[in-house]
Amino acid sequence: MAIVFVLHRFGAFVLLLSSVASASVASLDRRGRDPICKQIADKISSASQVYYPGQSKYFADIKHWASSSSQFSKCSVEPGTAADIGIILGIVGSTKTPFAVKGGGHASNPGFSSTEGVHIAMTRFSEVSYDKDSQTVQVGAGLVWDQVYEALEPHGVNVVGGRVSGVGVAGFTLGGGYSWKTNQYGLTVDTVTAYELVKPDGSVARVTEDSDPELFSGLKGGGNNFGIVTQFTLKTFPQTRVWGGLITYTADQIDKVVDAAAKFSSEVTDPKASMISAFNFLLGQPGVSQLLFYDGPSPPPGVFDDFLKIPHLTKDVKTRSFLSLVTSSPSDATAGTRGIFHSAPVLGYSPTFLKAVVNESVHWGQKLAFKSASFISYDVEPFLPSLLTHTSSRSAYPPSRSTGFLPLNLYFAWTDAHFDGAFHDAVRASASHLTELAISEGQSLDAAPIYPNYAIFGTPLESIYGSNLAALQGLKAKVDPENVMGLAGGFKIAPK
Repeated sequence: MAIVFVLHRFGAFVLLLSSVASASVASLDRRGRDPICKQIADKISSASQVYYPGQSKYFADIKHWASSSSQFSKCSVEPGTAADIGIILGIVGSTKTPFAVKGGGHASNPGFSSTEGVHIAMTRFSEVSYDKDSQTVQVGAGLVWDQVYEALEPHGVNVVGGRVSGVGVAGFTLGGGYSWKTNQYGLTVDTVTAYELVKPDGSVARVTEDSDPELFSGLKGGGNNFGIVTQFTLKTFPQTRVWGGLITYTADQIDKVVDAAAKFSSEVTDPKASMISAFNFLLGQPGVSQLLFYDGPSPPPGVFDDFLKIPHLTKDVKTRSFLSLVTSSPSDATAGTRGIFHSAPVLGYSPTFLKAVVNESVHWGQKLAFKSASFISYDVEPFLPSLLTHTSSRSAYPPSRSTGFLPLNLYFAWTDAHFDGAFHDAVRASASHLTELAISEGQSLDAAPIYPNYAIFGTPLESIYGSNLAALQGLKAKVDPENVMGLAGGFKIAPK
């Protein structure tokens, strides 16, 4: 989750999309419709639809938050029922056709929710159905969290979901889910009570801890390895108005922000209080985007005072609705550029370590400036050490709940595709360097798992799932012995 220091928009993606799309459309028109796409169109019900290059729905389906995550597929499919997804999986599985499953489209890894084969867009799974009696909500896999918060607001309840605008429900939840409410209730996966899952064999199942505990735990952080989730049932919690928002600071105030962030990380124990310090490099200068959050109309004295007394460039902090808080972050300002996330899990944020983070942002911002870098960001996300203790249930991620590692997020954005490799190499090098620095401070990171929603492609599965990997491979062999989901992108667990 990258928080942007100055709002700005880019038009390069639109121009590139138009030019490349024209060539693709001409090529497809000469070949005619792809036979696999036609087979799908012939078999699915009227609740679903297949779209082809040249149609506006097709371009909307394949578009991603990061332009580098988009690919031109043979067709896009918008399934409208779980049964139709089963039909689609049967066709792509039997023909060994590569496919993609896109929820909100916020994945930064190329090919994780895009393909040159058949693109499945979950757009039509857009239900938000609140059940007051059970205090749960059923949420469709095609939604972004903004839509969920808006639908729940009249009921005075909320869920443990994304912290900034534009993040998709499906990928976020299937990867774990760190939230503004994590200190109080755990990760998003800790609040899931049921999954509607279309299995690789086409059957549809409601998976709960009682019905299938092994598969239920595998879906909690296991990504899209075991089928396609169409709906999540989540616990809800009472929601009042909240306090917080965005403050931006210029380079001359960074040392004060470092001290405030280190103090907050080590001393604040109120589970309703949370923050993100994003140390950025933009337009040749370092700066900070500071998000503050308190789950109540106002924080107790002293919780955020160190941040509030620092001279700021902009400030939008107030009592507001939860949805207003989430949309106050300009996280979509770099939408349409090329981009990549990565993570360096740590145990804490000392002033020395945070100064190293600032130095990394400046170093890579300057070094990559002539390779079309548009934005470099390091997002410091402290949580309480108890963040993983809110459930005793097993999950794919994190593999262990004995230690609450913190998912430091790195986000690099650029505009020129020729430099993709340089940025991928740079973000890997930076994460590795910061890990080494944390270890040199005495942090024990041998068993630290990398958060899959931030991890760059190519991250070893052992680094994500740790000691859980063998069990997940065994589960994969039971649920997907033909490895149908291996035809889709993501961190792929192979059957054992």
